Amino acid sequence: MIKVKKINGEEVVINAELIETVEARPDTTISLATGNKIIVKDTVSEVIEKVIEYRRLVNQKRSRKKNKG
Repeated sequence: MIKVKKINGEEVVINAELIETVEARPDTTISLATGNKIIVKDTVSEVIEKVIEYRRLVNQKRSRKKNKG
């Protein structure tokens, strides 16, 4: 899950696994696998960085579980 800020300033948490595309139109538009689109204040680069960080955390947790198992 990543936190982004909608155009109206409201913070929302979205499932990073459902993101299909992130486009600058000129506002950043996130398209989800559900068919929903979210327009956010975050730049495309910021959204990408948040997704990368989310995936790092998920992978770290998986690695720890494998090492303990």
